[in-house]
Amino acid sequence: MALLAAWAIIRVFGLEQGSFVTQLMTVTPFGAGFAALTAIVTFLTRNRLASLCAALVCVVLTVTVLPRTFGTDPAPAATGTPLRVLTVNLFGRADARTVVDFVRKNDVEVFSALELTPAKVADLDAAGLKELMPYRVLQADWGATGSGLFAKHPVTPLENLFTPIGHNMPAAAMTLPSGGKVELVAIHPNPPLGRMVEEWNAALRALPSTSPTAFRVLAGDFNASLDHRALRDLLDRGYVDAAAAVGKALVPTWPNGRRVPPIITIDHILADKRAAVSRVEIVDVPRTDHRGVFAELRLPAGL
Repeated sequence: MALLAAWAIIRVFGLEQGSFVTQLMTVTPFGAGFAALTAIVTFLTRNRLASLCAALVCVVLTVTVLPRTFGTDPAPAATGTPLRVLTVNLFGRADARTVVDFVRKNDVEVFSALELTPAKVADLDAAGLKELMPYRVLQADWGATGSGLFAKHPVTPLENLFTPIGHNMPAAAMTLPSGGKVELVAIHPNPPLGRMVEEWNAALRALPSTSPTAFRVLAGDFNASLDHRALRDLLDRGYVDAAAAVGKALVPTWPNGRRVPPIITIDHILADKRAAVSRVEIVDVPRTDHRGVFAELRLPAGL
């Protein structure tokens, strides 16, 4: 019970410190279930005090995670053009044809690709991405470092928007057919493992806030869930999590394609909260350990 109570207190007040506790926060939805099971077991063994405490922890943790199944209400009254965004951690070997077929079918306008290797760029282009998304700002590399932004409309690199910490995180401004511009960032900090936990916190703090003079979208593998204070602090700087906006923020994205099903949600599309989120889809892609996230946004009037 002491461990469950500590878990609830740390989660509610954002007190996570160190690698283990930071990683533990990722499975908070399961913590609510474990607390419920503990309450039942201790009630049956007539330890009423422990049962009551476990029930309270269950309620507290449930209150923190259950709203993610309801969606944001009310949605902003955005009346501008739609923007369709896809992000996939390719793991260096994701099936290129599956990705390109999804881009074609859903008329994706921005594709944020993580763990993007030079060979995978060639595979994607051979599968037809070159024709669908001829504009790109790529920082492909071998291993987990590479990332890139593919776009349907012209893009210009943003060199000084922020200082990336961790893997490559290219940023670009995309010019829409209406003449408006959207600023995009491919997100992929190192995971909070061992000594990298401080770097992970610094990486999320370094990401750009929203701006009244620009419309920004951050898309990628954040190696963070909504149960991490670092990600919630980023949202408080003017963003909305697209999956949370439509009640899909508890759909897990990692690990995929293994004997165990996905259990945690660490891939996100964050948009300026002035946007309305019309649709979100969690996408299975063969040969990568991440599920992709697709979001259809409605931009504010004037974009």
